[in-house]
Amino acid sequence: MASYELIFRKSVARDMRTIPNRDVARILHCIDALQHNPRPGDCEKLSGQEKYRLRQGKYRIVYETRDTDLVVCVVKVGHRSSVYRK
Repeated sequence: MASYELIFRKSVARDMRTIPNRDVARILHCIDALQHNPRPGDCEKLSGQEKYRLRQGKYRIVYETRDTDLVVCVVKVGHRSSVYRK
C-alpha cells in the first residue's frame, strides 16, 4: 500500500499552541499513523461533509483525504467541546 502525504492547514499550528505538550506528542503520533492508513477503524466520517474525525483523548483531529493524489490534509485539531464550531 502506498504512503499518503500529510498536509497541514496553517491554522493547525495555532490550534496546537493551546494544547499541553504531552498531548501534542500523542496527537502527532496519531496524525503520523494516517500516512499508512488514512481511515483507521476508530475514525468516523462527519455527516454532511467529506471529512473524518479521529479521537485522541479529549482532543479531536479533523482531516480530509484525497485518494487520487494520496494526500491527507489535517484541517483542525482541538478540544472535543469546540473543534466542530466554525
